[in-house]
Amino acid sequence: MNTKAPAGTVLRNATDDDAQAPAREHSNAVLDATLLALEDAKAEEVITIDLHGRSSMGDFMIIASGRSNRHVGAVADQLLRKLKDIGERSAKVEGLPQCDWVLIDTGDVIVHIFRPEVREFYKLEKMWTGERPSPLEQVE
Repeated sequence: MNTKAPAGTVLRNATDDDAQAPAREHSNAVLDATLLALEDAKAEEVITIDLHGRSSMGDFMIIASGRSNRHVGAVADQLLRKLKDIGERSAKVEGLPQCDWVLIDTGDVIVHIFRPEVREFYKLEKMWTGERPSPLEQVE
């Protein structure tokens, strides 16, 4: 049976062990709050990558863009406030003074907020989605 999920939906594995249900519920709650905060802050090009079974560093990775350094900083600040509101007070933050690339790590959800040029340079989503980078053109 093929079903289509609405845009922005993260499909989860239905065969996950029930013993992990409380941890999964927590990471899903953090994910949902994070996505809501990013939407409220008008973050752009938000993608979610499910890391279950792919990495032990977290359950989900979110990559988003801000229009400028100031917008990246504002998105990060709004997300940090939302995380505190839901009880996530131990988030680790990197990159706030410069705001080219801000990393927020809650343990369950890792959020990267980029300026568009920086995101294009690092192409982080290609590394995690399995897309192979295009071959370099030979310089003559």
